[in-house]
Amino acid sequence: MKNKVLYICLSLLFLLNSCSLFEIDNYDAPNETIIGEVVDVVTGNPVLTDQGSEGIRVRLTELSWGPNATHNPDFYCRPDGTFQNTKLFEGKYNVRIDGPFIPLYREDENGVPIADDTQVMDIKGVTQVRFEVQPFLNIQWVGQPTVSNGKVTAKVKVTRAVSESDFKSKIEPMGGYSNSFLNVTDIQLFVSYSSSVGYRARDERWSNKIEYSGSQFNASLGQTITIQSNGNIPSGRKVFIRAASRINYDTPKGSGTRRWNYSEPLEVFIP
Repeated sequence: MKNKVLYICLSLLFLLNSCSLFEIDNYDAPNETIIGEVVDVVTGNPVLTDQGSEGIRVRLTELSWGPNATHNPDFYCRPDGTFQNTKLFEGKYNVRIDGPFIPLYREDENGVPIADDTQVMDIKGVTQVRFEVQPFLNIQWVGQPTVSNGKVTAKVKVTRAVSESDFKSKIEPMGGYSNSFLNVTDIQLFVSYSSSVGYRARDERWSNKIEYSGSQFNASLGQTITIQSNGNIPSGRKVFIRAASRINYDTPKGSGTRRWNYSEPLEVFIP
């Protein structure tokens, strides 16, 4: 009986010593950094965005694991079109961004790639990357906003940043093309106490929107549109505003997320 107990104890000790669960993790914590920017290929201006899942999505896939590698957790650009991730392992990565611009990676209905402007790079130390893209729309302020009785009145102009013919030539080969993709669906006026004002940082009491159906907005492209905030913003306060607009096209295709192009934020004092 004693020999049997001794045998069991020795067997358990052997299993504990050989189990990888009890090995010390000698891997260094991820500390490599990628810093990126997204700019308009024509103007060189930053592509302004929302700081959230409606903004510019950044997806990294570490290629060191072979063709079946899964991507890292997605993250998103800052409102000024820049991004940063400081917790990466050293390695070779595919860097892809998706936002309110012509998709960098496009494939046909059979899954055959027809364009790939994503970037592959070695990330070690601090690595910088720049993407030049074709935004769908340009959103510009016209003059300065005015304030009366706690309401902000702003004027904006929306123009196409990519021509209709260029849009069609790049999107149609992906399949399922519709002329309705180019329709401008809404103009938003986001209002917030936060300087990162946008869809994710808006005060719903004061933000407002104008919606359009079908191709209704086409006649207003390049024209001055007036939009006013809702409610009454308390006096003696400083708020930030941004205008945004989007077309009837989701990126990535099939995601259901129609992303806004944004104006610069403006600071407004409510007397």
